[in-house]
Amino acid sequence: MSVGLNAEKQGTGQKAWEPKILVFACNWCTYAGADLAGLSRLQYPPNIRILRVPCSGRVNPQFVIRAFQKGLDGVLVAGCHPGDCHYSTGNYFTRRRYLLTKRLLEYMGIDPQRFQVRWISGSEGPKFQQVVTQLVEEIKAMGPNRKMRDPE
Repeated sequence: MSVGLNAEKQGTGQKAWEPKILVFACNWCTYAGADLAGLSRLQYPPNIRILRVPCSGRVNPQFVIRAFQKGLDGVLVAGCHPGDCHYSTGNYFTRRRYLLTKRLLEYMGIDPQRFQVRWISGSEGPKFQQVVTQLVEEIKAMGPNRKMRDPE
């Protein structure tokens, strides 16, 4: 919907750039929060693709790097609040990996702000909407990710 509007605004016939963002969503909390946002008919940008994972702690930093290689502009890992993990300690692993992954991305020349981790429970549909909307706006301000892209 917004892609078409931006293309019309430019009037050049070229499509305006829209960010592509991957959301790794914990099955037990964030995915339920995203589902609640949908059931509540909360609007959020269509730039995200949600990938349900068993736990945010299962998201390997290689998955994040691979996402950037495949041309995505941003990655969000979202899981249960600390202390609420279905598997007890998964989000603690996520928190530790988050800091290391940010440093690794910075070392690789990718803006670390393109990778974020948030805690969203199953009852926080409006928070999911707010986080996704804010992330899309931040990525739009940064522009497209041109580092490490596989040739198209």
